[in-house]
Amino acid sequence: MITEFVIDPGERIKRLDAFLVSHERGVSRSSLQRLILAGRIQVNAADAKPSQKIKPGDRITIDKPEPGPMLVANEPVPLEILYEDEALLVVNKPAGVVVHPTSGNWKGTLLNGLLDYLQSNGTSNGRNPEKDHPGLVHRLDKETSGVMVVAKTDQAHQVLCSQFEDHKVVRRYEALVYERPKDDQGTIHLEIGRDAITGKRVSTNTTKPQSAATEFKILHQFGNMASRIELTPLTGRQHQLRVHLASLGCPILGDALYGGQKVSRIQGISIPRMMLHAKMLRFRHPVSKQWADFQSSLPTAMEVVVKDLAVQAA
Repeated sequence: MITEFVIDPGERIKRLDAFLVSHERGVSRSSLQRLILAGRIQVNAADAKPSQKIKPGDRITIDKPEPGPMLVANEPVPLEILYEDEALLVVNKPAGVVVHPTSGNWKGTLLNGLLDYLQSNGTSNGRNPEKDHPGLVHRLDKETSGVMVVAKTDQAHQVLCSQFEDHKVVRRYEALVYERPKDDQGTIHLEIGRDAITGKRVSTNTTKPQSAATEFKILHQFGNMASRIELTPLTGRQHQLRVHLASLGCPILGDALYGGQKVSRIQGISIPRMMLHAKMLRFRHPVSKQWADFQSSLPTAMEVVVKDLAVQAA
Protein backbone atom coordinates (compact mmCIF):
# COMPACT_ATOMS: atom_id res chain seq x y z
CA MET A 1 0.00 0.00 0.00
CA ILE A 2 1.49 3.33 -1.10
CA THR A 3 0.64 6.57 0.65
CA GLU A 4 1.98 10.03 -0.11
CA PHE A 5 1.69 13.36 1.65
CA VAL A 6 3.38 16.74 1.90
CA ILE A 7 4.62 18.01 5.26
CA ASP A 8 2.44 20.87 6.44
CA PRO A 9 3.65 24.46 6.84
CA GLY A 10 4.60 25.17 10.41
CA GLU A 11 5.97 21.69 11.07
CA ARG A 12 9.32 22.07 12.79
CA ILE A 13 12.44 20.49 11.34
CA LYS A 14 13.09 17.07 12.85
CA ARG A 15 14.41 13.60 12.04
CA LEU A 16 12.42 11.64 9.49
CA ASP A 17 11.94 8.62 11.78
CA ALA A 18 10.89 10.82 14.71
CA PHE A 19 8.31 12.59 12.55
CA LEU A 20 6.89 9.34 11.18
CA VAL A 21 6.44 7.82 14.65
CA SER A 22 3.80 10.44 15.39
CA HIS A 23 2.36 10.36 11.87
CA GLU A 24 2.10 6.58 11.36
CA ARG A 25 0.13 5.37 14.38
CA GLY A 26 0.62 1.74 15.32
CA VAL A 27 3.99 1.35 13.58
CA SER A 28 7.06 1.17 15.82
CA ARG A 29 10.09 3.39 15.29
CA SER A 30 12.29 0.37 14.57
CA SER A 31 9.84 -0.85 11.92
CA LEU A 32 9.79 2.59 10.30
CA GLN A 33 13.58 2.69 10.31
CA ARG A 34 13.71 -0.67 8.53
CA LEU A 35 11.25 0.61 5.92
CA ILE A 36 13.44 3.68 5.36
CA LEU A 37 16.63 1.64 5.04
CA ALA A 38 14.87 -0.73 2.62
CA GLY A 39 14.00 2.22 0.38
CA ARG A 40 10.26 1.90 1.05
CA ILE A 41 10.05 5.41 2.50
CA GLN A 42 11.35 8.22 0.32
CA VAL A 43 11.67 11.98 0.69
CA ASN A 44 11.10 14.01 -2.46
CA ALA A 45 11.32 10.81 -4.57
CA ALA A 46 14.80 9.99 -3.25
CA ASP A 47 16.09 7.37 -0.81
CA ALA A 48 16.51 8.67 2.71
CA LYS A 49 18.07 7.87 6.06
CA PRO A 50 16.22 7.65 9.40
CA SER A 51 18.30 10.61 10.61
CA GLN A 52 17.51 12.81 7.60
CA LYS A 53 16.00 16.15 8.61
CA ILE A 54 12.61 16.88 7.08
CA LYS A 55 10.96 20.28 6.68
CA PRO A 56 7.68 21.82 5.52
CA GLY A 57 7.05 21.18 1.83
CA ASP A 58 8.90 17.85 1.71
CA ARG A 59 6.94 15.09 -0.03
CA ILE A 60 6.97 11.76 1.83
CA THR A 61 6.14 8.52 0.01
CA ILE A 62 5.53 5.35 2.03
CA ASP A 63 5.33 1.92 0.40
CA LYS A 64 4.10 -0.20 3.30
CA PRO A 65 3.95 -3.98 2.79
CA GLU A 66 0.65 -5.57 3.72
CA PRO A 67 -0.17 -7.52 5.77
CA GLY A 68 1.84 -8.71 8.71
CA PRO A 69 3.56 -7.24 11.79
CA MET A 70 6.99 -8.51 10.76
CA LEU A 71 8.55 -6.49 7.96
CA VAL A 72 11.65 -8.68 7.86
CA ALA A 73 11.55 -12.47 8.18
CA ASN A 74 13.65 -14.47 10.63
CA GLU A 75 16.23 -16.61 8.87
CA PRO A 76 19.26 -18.51 10.18
CA VAL A 77 22.33 -16.71 8.83
CA PRO A 78 25.85 -17.46 10.13
CA LEU A 79 26.96 -14.67 12.44
CA GLU A 80 30.42 -13.94 13.84
CA ILE A 81 29.66 -12.11 17.07
CA LEU A 82 32.63 -10.24 18.51
CA TYR A 83 30.81 -8.97 21.61
CA GLU A 84 27.33 -8.95 23.15
CA ASP A 85 25.64 -7.56 26.25
CA GLU A 86 22.13 -6.45 27.18
CA ALA A 87 22.34 -3.23 25.16
CA LEU A 88 24.14 -4.14 21.97
CA LEU A 89 26.11 -6.64 19.98
CA VAL A 90 29.10 -6.24 17.67
CA VAL A 91 29.41 -8.43 14.60
CA ASN A 92 32.10 -9.08 12.02
CA LYS A 93 30.20 -8.85 8.74
CA PRO A 94 31.56 -11.01 5.91
CA ALA A 95 31.84 -9.71 2.37
CA GLY A 96 28.96 -10.67 0.09
CA VAL A 97 26.25 -10.25 2.74
CA VAL A 98 23.68 -7.47 2.37
CA VAL A 99 22.98 -5.69 5.67
CA HIS A 100 19.28 -4.95 5.16
CA PRO A 101 16.66 -6.59 2.90
CA THR A 102 15.97 -4.60 -0.23
CA SER A 103 14.74 -5.18 -3.75
CA GLY A 104 16.45 -8.33 -5.06
CA ASN A 105 17.87 -9.20 -1.63
CA TRP A 106 14.98 -10.13 0.64
CA LYS A 107 16.67 -13.19 2.15
CA GLY A 108 20.03 -14.08 3.62
CA THR A 109 20.76 -10.58 4.89
CA LEU A 110 22.49 -9.65 8.12
CA LEU A 111 19.23 -8.34 9.55
CA ASN A 112 17.42 -11.61 8.77
CA GLY A 113 20.11 -13.42 10.76
CA LEU A 114 20.10 -10.93 13.61
CA LEU A 115 16.32 -11.23 14.01
CA ASP A 116 16.60 -15.00 14.11
CA TYR A 117 19.47 -14.94 16.60
CA LEU A 118 17.93 -12.43 19.01
CA GLN A 119 14.45 -13.91 18.95
CA SER A 120 15.80 -17.44 19.38
CA ASN A 121 17.56 -16.24 22.53
CA GLY A 122 14.83 -13.84 23.66
CA THR A 123 13.63 -15.79 26.67
CA SER A 124 17.06 -15.86 28.31
CA ASN A 125 17.23 -12.16 29.08
CA GLY A 126 13.63 -11.00 29.33
CA ARG A 127 13.24 -9.62 25.80
CA ASN A 128 9.89 -9.95 24.10
CA PRO A 129 10.61 -11.70 20.80
CA GLU A 130 7.41 -10.32 19.25
CA LYS A 131 8.38 -6.70 19.85
CA ASP A 132 12.13 -6.43 20.22
CA HIS A 133 14.17 -6.09 17.03
CA PRO A 134 17.82 -5.30 16.37
CA GLY A 135 18.39 -1.62 15.62
CA LEU A 136 20.76 -1.00 12.73
CA VAL A 137 22.92 1.98 13.61
CA HIS A 138 25.02 2.05 10.45
CA ARG A 139 25.62 -0.08 7.36
CA LEU A 140 28.41 -1.52 5.25
CA ASP A 141 28.16 -2.14 1.53
CA LYS A 142 27.48 -5.71 0.43
CA GLU A 143 31.10 -6.36 -0.59
CA THR A 144 32.62 -4.58 2.41
CA SER A 145 33.58 -6.73 5.38
CA GLY A 146 34.25 -5.79 8.97
CA VAL A 147 33.00 -4.49 12.30
CA MET A 148 29.42 -3.33 12.85
CA VAL A 149 27.53 -2.43 16.02
CA VAL A 150 23.84 -3.29 16.42
CA ALA A 151 21.58 -1.92 19.14
CA LYS A 152 19.33 -4.30 21.10
CA THR A 153 17.24 -1.65 22.89
CA ASP A 154 15.59 1.60 21.83
CA GLN A 155 17.70 3.53 24.33
CA ALA A 156 20.93 2.06 22.98
CA HIS A 157 19.79 2.72 19.43
CA GLN A 158 19.09 6.40 20.12
CA VAL A 159 22.41 6.94 21.90
CA LEU A 160 24.47 5.17 19.24
CA CYS A 161 22.67 6.94 16.38
CA SER A 162 23.40 10.28 18.04
CA GLN A 163 27.09 9.42 18.26
CA PHE A 164 27.20 8.61 14.55
CA GLU A 165 25.29 11.76 13.64
CA ASP A 166 27.60 13.91 15.77
CA HIS A 167 30.70 12.23 14.25
CA LYS A 168 31.85 10.99 17.65
CA VAL A 169 32.38 7.41 16.46
CA VAL A 170 35.86 6.51 15.21
CA ARG A 171 35.94 4.15 12.21
CA ARG A 172 39.01 2.86 10.43
CA TYR A 173 39.13 0.86 7.23
CA GLU A 174 41.81 -0.79 5.16
CA ALA A 175 41.69 -0.89 1.39
CA LEU A 176 43.82 -2.21 -1.42
CA VAL A 177 43.78 0.35 -4.21
CA TYR A 178 44.96 0.75 -7.79
CA GLU A 179 48.46 2.29 -8.05
CA ARG A 180 48.98 4.90 -5.29
CA PRO A 181 47.86 8.37 -4.22
CA LYS A 182 50.20 11.25 -5.00
CA ASP A 183 50.68 11.98 -1.29
CA ASP A 184 51.54 9.47 1.42
CA GLN A 185 48.77 10.83 3.61
CA GLY A 186 46.18 13.56 3.66
CA THR A 187 42.50 14.44 3.86
CA ILE A 188 40.09 14.28 0.94
CA HIS A 189 37.40 16.97 0.98
CA LEU A 190 34.89 16.35 -1.81
CA GLU A 191 31.15 17.00 -1.90
CA ILE A 192 29.23 14.01 -3.24
CA GLY A 193 25.67 12.82 -3.77
CA ARG A 194 23.46 10.62 -5.93
CA ASP A 195 24.58 11.00 -9.56
CA ALA A 196 22.19 13.27 -11.48
CA ILE A 197 22.34 11.14 -14.64
CA THR A 198 22.54 7.48 -13.69
CA GLY A 199 21.07 7.56 -10.18
CA LYS A 200 22.97 4.37 -9.36
CA ARG A 201 26.35 5.87 -8.62
CA VAL A 202 27.46 8.50 -6.15
CA SER A 203 29.50 11.31 -7.66
CA THR A 204 30.24 15.02 -7.72
CA ASN A 205 27.70 15.37 -10.56
CA THR A 206 24.72 15.69 -8.26
CA THR A 207 21.89 18.08 -7.60
CA LYS A 208 22.16 17.48 -3.85
CA PRO A 209 25.86 17.67 -2.91
CA GLN A 210 26.78 16.76 0.65
CA SER A 211 30.06 17.57 2.33
CA ALA A 212 32.32 14.55 2.83
CA ALA A 213 35.80 14.15 4.26
CA THR A 214 38.15 11.17 4.48
CA GLU A 215 41.61 10.90 6.00
CA PHE A 216 43.99 8.45 4.31
CA LYS A 217 47.46 7.07 4.94
CA ILE A 218 49.51 4.69 2.80
CA LEU A 219 50.54 1.64 4.83
CA HIS A 220 52.43 -0.20 2.09
CA GLN A 221 53.13 0.15 -1.59
CA PHE A 222 53.34 -2.81 -3.97
CA GLY A 223 55.61 -1.34 -6.61
CA ASN A 224 53.56 0.74 -9.04
CA MET A 225 50.70 -1.77 -9.05
CA ALA A 226 48.77 -1.12 -5.89
CA SER A 227 48.82 0.27 -2.36
CA ARG A 228 47.50 -0.76 1.02
CA ILE A 229 45.78 2.22 2.61
CA GLU A 230 44.24 3.06 5.97
CA LEU A 231 41.11 5.20 5.78
CA THR A 232 39.33 7.21 8.46
CA PRO A 233 35.99 8.65 7.32
CA LEU A 234 35.16 11.92 9.06
CA THR A 235 31.65 11.87 7.62
CA GLY A 236 29.36 8.97 6.74
CA ARG A 237 28.10 9.43 3.17
CA GLN A 238 27.02 6.54 1.00
CA HIS A 239 29.95 5.09 -1.01
CA GLN A 240 32.14 7.87 0.41
CA LEU A 241 35.39 5.91 0.61
CA ARG A 242 34.89 4.38 -2.82
CA VAL A 243 34.19 7.71 -4.51
CA HIS A 244 36.95 9.58 -2.68
CA LEU A 245 39.60 7.02 -3.60
CA ALA A 246 38.44 6.97 -7.21
CA SER A 247 38.75 10.78 -7.25
CA LEU A 248 42.48 10.34 -6.50
CA GLY A 249 42.83 8.01 -9.48
CA CYS A 250 43.18 5.09 -7.07
CA PRO A 251 39.89 3.14 -7.07
CA ILE A 252 39.57 0.20 -4.71
CA LEU A 253 40.63 -3.10 -6.23
CA GLY A 254 37.57 -5.12 -7.20
CA ASP A 255 35.27 -2.09 -7.22
CA ALA A 256 34.01 -2.26 -10.81
CA LEU A 257 31.37 0.45 -10.23
CA TYR A 258 33.98 3.15 -9.60
CA GLY A 259 37.12 1.55 -11.05
CA GLY A 260 35.95 -0.31 -14.15
CA GLN A 261 37.62 -3.42 -15.51
CA LYS A 262 41.16 -2.33 -14.67
CA VAL A 263 40.66 -3.12 -10.98
CA SER A 264 39.37 -6.66 -11.49
CA ARG A 265 42.79 -8.09 -12.33
CA ILE A 266 46.23 -6.67 -11.49
CA GLN A 267 49.34 -8.10 -13.16
CA GLY A 268 47.68 -11.49 -13.52
CA ILE A 269 46.30 -11.40 -9.97
CA SER A 270 42.54 -12.01 -9.90
CA ILE A 271 40.65 -9.77 -7.45
CA PRO A 272 37.75 -11.84 -6.03
CA ARG A 273 35.77 -8.97 -4.50
CA MET A 274 36.03 -5.36 -3.44
CA MET A 275 39.12 -4.98 -1.24
CA LEU A 276 37.62 -2.85 1.54
CA HIS A 277 37.47 -3.88 5.20
CA ALA A 278 36.14 -2.06 8.28
CA LYS A 279 38.90 -2.99 10.71
CA MET A 280 38.13 -0.85 13.76
CA LEU A 281 35.13 0.75 15.46
CA ARG A 282 35.28 2.88 18.60
CA PHE A 283 32.29 4.41 20.40
CA ARG A 284 31.03 5.18 23.88
CA HIS A 285 28.94 2.37 25.30
CA PRO A 286 25.33 3.65 25.53
CA VAL A 287 24.95 2.40 29.12
CA SER A 288 28.37 2.54 30.79
CA LYS A 289 29.47 5.61 28.76
CA GLN A 290 32.96 4.07 28.61
CA TRP A 291 34.86 3.93 25.33
CA ALA A 292 34.48 0.58 23.60
CA ASP A 293 36.98 -0.48 20.94
CA PHE A 294 36.48 -3.42 18.57
CA GLN A 295 38.77 -4.67 15.83
CA SER A 296 38.75 -7.22 13.04
CA SER A 297 41.76 -8.55 11.16
CA LEU A 298 41.83 -8.67 7.37
CA PRO A 299 39.67 -11.46 5.95
CA THR A 300 41.34 -14.33 4.13
CA ALA A 301 40.43 -13.05 0.66
CA MET A 302 42.28 -9.79 1.28
CA GLU A 303 45.24 -11.49 2.93
CA VAL A 304 45.66 -13.69 -0.14
CA VAL A 305 45.67 -10.67 -2.46
CA VAL A 306 48.17 -8.89 -0.19
CA LYS A 307 50.53 -11.85 -0.38
CA ASP A 308 50.14 -12.16 -4.15
CA LEU A 309 50.84 -8.45 -4.63
CA ALA A 310 53.93 -8.69 -2.40
CA VAL A 311 55.27 -11.60 -4.45
CA GLN A 312 54.57 -9.80 -7.75
CA ALA A 313 56.22 -6.58 -6.50
CA ALA A 314 59.34 -8.32 -5.18
